[in-house]
Amino acid sequence: MSQKSQAKRIRILVSKLGLDGHDRGALVLCRAFRDAGMEVIYSGLFATPERIAQIVEDEDIDVVALSLLNGAHLTLFPRVAKAIKAKGINDVLVIGGGVIPEDDKPDLEKSGVLGNFGPGTPLSAIIDFIQANLSKAKK
Repeated sequence: MSQKSQAKRIRILVSKLGLDGHDRGALVLCRAFRDAGMEVIYSGLFATPERIAQIVEDEDIDVVALSLLNGAHLTLFPRVAKAIKAKGINDVLVIGGGVIPEDDKPDLEKSGVLGNFGPGTPLSAIIDFIQANLSKAKK
């Protein structure tokens, strides 16, 4: 058995929040993460922060990838991070993506949502970010 196959695969939850029904990008991410060797769980459309936190707890998630295109990222992304922490889970990497203005990124990072990737970000950059930052979250 190879060393790679013995290593724990990253479990990532890809989630579409709120009333954003545009999931094409999220589905592309699911495939890219799977192709990178991650175990992918997709929340489906219209997830609530509380539902995401429950999936994180139930499925032993390592990374939560949030996707929003409707402009509610400053409201919903921090609510997800807070709901996860309210369950006593402090070792999950939470990343965001979608149409996020540069001016909003510092507030999202302060709330615990990192990355905050915009449209056109190379998939390899997102995967590299996860691999580089997951170990920090697990400390």
